[in-house]
Amino acid sequence: MKIVSAEVVVTSPGRNFVTLRITTDEGLTGLGDATLNGRELAVVSYLRDHVAPLLLGRDPHRIEDTWQYLYRGAYWRRGPVTMAAIAAVDMALWDIKGKAAGLPLYQLLGGASREKVATYGHASGRDIPELLDSVREKLALGYPAIRVQTGVPGLKAVYGVGGAEAGTGPDGHPRPLVEDWDTAAYLRHLPGVVEAVRAEFGAELPLLHDAHHRLTPLQAARLGKDLEPYRMFWLEDCTPAENQEALKLVRQHTTTPLAIGEVFNSLHDYQYLLTNQLIDYVRSAVTHFGGVTPLRRLFDLAGQYQIKSAIHGPEDISPVGMAAGIHLDLAIHNFGIQEYSGYTETTHRVFRHAYTFTDGHLHPGEAPGLGVELDEELAAAHPYDPAYLPVNRLQDGTVHDW
Repeated sequence: MKIVSAEVVVTSPGRNFVTLRITTDEGLTGLGDATLNGRELAVVSYLRDHVAPLLLGRDPHRIEDTWQYLYRGAYWRRGPVTMAAIAAVDMALWDIKGKAAGLPLYQLLGGASREKVATYGHASGRDIPELLDSVREKLALGYPAIRVQTGVPGLKAVYGVGGAEAGTGPDGHPRPLVEDWDTAAYLRHLPGVVEAVRAEFGAELPLLHDAHHRLTPLQAARLGKDLEPYRMFWLEDCTPAENQEALKLVRQHTTTPLAIGEVFNSLHDYQYLLTNQLIDYVRSAVTHFGGVTPLRRLFDLAGQYQIKSAIHGPEDISPVGMAAGIHLDLAIHNFGIQEYSGYTETTHRVFRHAYTFTDGHLHPGEAPGLGVELDEELAAAHPYDPAYLPVNRLQDGTVHDW
């Protein structure tokens, strides 16, 4: 069997998605997710101009060899654009292998380790009453765990909560939404928010919170300690993890579990954190980590230190990338939880998928491969829509972490 074409499809059924479709001379096709939110077209060019021509004539069954060929062969390793492109190829080849075998991907990974995949949903509100209503909505959908985000008094717009609109430049091109930030106000406000949620919903509901890289190590340590009475499921991205030794300080001062890694794109990014046992959950997505092949390696390494998986699953990971993650979730031993924020109905129609979401749990289904098919005609009816992730500024105008 040989690869005869590799095409890139860009569609925006509510969010921009980049999909690679690989076709073989036997008529089998495989899909891979290459979406990099806010920089989608960089990956499109990387795939169309540099990767797709190299795939023609290759044996699609040689997944490991192809991964190494694209990673080592380019010389310029890692980085989000490169790894998203490699991830798309890797996913598509696993999809083809599953279809050739007549088996869902999770069976090729060793079979199921559990019956279903637990998820957490996103609850948010401009204030505490609105947040409590959002938690009720997520619980009604069956979510077994809830991430809570809320507005901060005095700030117009913060991560996870609306309140501002993106603008355009002189040429009409979109500009990123600008959010504002005050760390001291946030640190004063958040413990009371979690206390209110606990008072309303009890001690048994697993609660998560995302600090979104905005704190210094000392600030993160203080927040983790302040949240200890509420027994959080985790505190996510408490500080920018590129400075990995800084997590030692956080770890020394709090027993609140830590989740990190959604912006990481290789096993090397995690090595120090894992071997020094500075985190409790690894957060990378299949789409941004180079595919199924390396993410499975990450989970195997993390398992040696009793660290669990928590695959990144926002709306800008397409259903193709989501499906790949769910197959991994079902197969690996050290599964922790899966982020799942859902999609628009149009997205579900563009990407028809075998995976199901029932009572807060996911299952990849039994369709061969990833179990996702692309409706090309409907995808074409929703063209690319230029958009960016927000940027963040302190009260004095300084650009801060978002």
